[in-house]
Amino acid sequence: MKVEIHSRDFSLTRAMRAHIERRLGFALKAGYEHVKRVLVRLSDVNGPRGGNDKRCQLEVLLPGQTVVVKDTRADLYVAIDRAASRARHGVKRWMGRRRDVKRPQVPAARRLLEQDTDADAHLPELHNA
Repeated sequence: MKVEIHSRDFSLTRAMRAHIERRLGFALKAGYEHVKRVLVRLSDVNGPRGGNDKRCQLEVLLPGQTVVVKDTRADLYVAIDRAASRARHGVKRWMGRRRDVKRPQVPAARRLLEQDTDADAHLPELHNA
C-alpha cells in the first residue's frame, strides 16, 4: 500500500507522518491487499484564525472504486484518526459488496429445474408398443 501525504498551509512533521502511516496501517489492514494507494491531504482551513479548521481528506484507491472521506477538527491528530476510521468502514463495505458479487444467488426456480432434470435421468424410457 502506497501512502502519499500532502500538507497545505503548514509543515508536515516526522511525528505526523509516522502517526498517519501507523493509523492507516491499522485501519486498512483488513483490505490491505486490495488497497492500491492512499492519498492523504492535510490542510489548515482557517489559517491563523483558529477553530475547528484542521482538515484531513483520505482517498483510498481500490479496484474499480475510490473511497473518499474527510474530517475537520481543531486537533489534526483527531481529524486523522476519525478519517482513518471512516475509511476503514468504507473499505469493509466495498469488500462486502465485492464478496456478494462473487457469489451470485441462483434463483429458486432455476435450482428446481436443474434438480428435476437430474431426477428424470434415472427414470426408464417408455416406448409406445
